[in-house]
Amino acid sequence: MAVHDGHRSRLKERFTAYGLDNFNDLNVLELLLFYAIPRRDTNEIAHALLDHFGSLDAVFEASVHELRAVPGIGDNAATLISLVPEIAKRCAVSRTRNLTSFAGASQTAQYLIPRLGMEKAEKALLLCLNPQKQLICCTELGSGVVDNVNLNVRLVVESALKARASSVILAHNHPSGNPSPSRDDELLTRRIREALQLVEITLDDHIIIGGQAYFSFADSGLLLYPMGGRY
Repeated sequence: MAVHDGHRSRLKERFTAYGLDNFNDLNVLELLLFYAIPRRDTNEIAHALLDHFGSLDAVFEASVHELRAVPGIGDNAATLISLVPEIAKRCAVSRTRNLTSFAGASQTAQYLIPRLGMEKAEKALLLCLNPQKQLICCTELGSGVVDNVNLNVRLVVESALKARASSVILAHNHPSGNPSPSRDDELLTRRIREALQLVEITLDDHIIIGGQAYFSFADSGLLLYPMGGRY
């Protein structure tokens, strides 16, 4: 048995007994890489990943192409590492599968954060609701580069009409992690609210997700301003 075979066994036993609580970031990567690199000592490769990207979270945020640039990381390892955050996102989304009523911003944010909080580029969603504030559908309106998604107001209206929604909630993310609205966000909210009013559909809220935080136009009072007010 090679020396690193014994190390693998000990690391696996530690995880089985205690989880990741007593693991450092290097150990976490070592353990994960065992399942993609079966015959090599993964300690050096884990060091290379942390040195290259600077932190554990940056490793998991890297693309497959970026990961492959690190010595020792082949297709299997790059795919496995990239799969981890995607599985985490899928699990988080799954936890909200029974959440179908959206009467307030806090509840709506619970639904939106797993879907938008980990996105690297801006993405916009439209929640279409019936008169009881229950979800009819969640429609993706568009996605773009970091901090830039172009929303088509006509698409918002058409999506709401197609779903026969009584009201809608607009949502998008800020990849920077800061959910505070920009001037453009405020102007867009006004345009969409005005367009929806013409077809007798209410804009209940516009929620911006920044990581695990959120900003609600409704809770902040911005939706209450008259058409010629703050906007």
